[in-house]
Amino acid sequence: MSGNIGFSARLNVDYEQAVQSARAALQEEGFGVLTEIDVKDTIKQKLGKDFRRYVILGACNPPLAHRALETDLSVGLLLPCNVVVYEEAEGSVVAAVDPLTLLGALDNPRLREVAEEANARLRRAVEKLGAG
Repeated sequence: MSGNIGFSARLNVDYEQAVQSARAALQEEGFGVLTEIDVKDTIKQKLGKDFRRYVILGACNPPLAHRALETDLSVGLLLPCNVVVYEEAEGSVVAAVDPLTLLGALDNPRLREVAEEANARLRRAVEKLGAG
């Protein structure tokens, strides 16, 4: 993944299976999907243009989100954690935002602890998908 905003894994499965697998891996790490944006459909409807199958999943781990919000209400601007799934010529990609990068902007040690835990959980979910 370009830049340091997240981490990703390539999966040798079709797009639908990748989305299902991503949801399951997130759930295993305590994340629920609060929002789902079908980018392909949105671009088609709003711009009349074609785009690859691409979904943005807004993932949230309620205990971590609660801890972060109790520390600093402005953290809500960075929630939920985005996870994307998109198709490629040979398989699919799952990528997650790095919470350390996002919450690091706030320079708060208590938030860093939450970000480190969220990072570890998201990284495990993505790495598990890449290994599978």
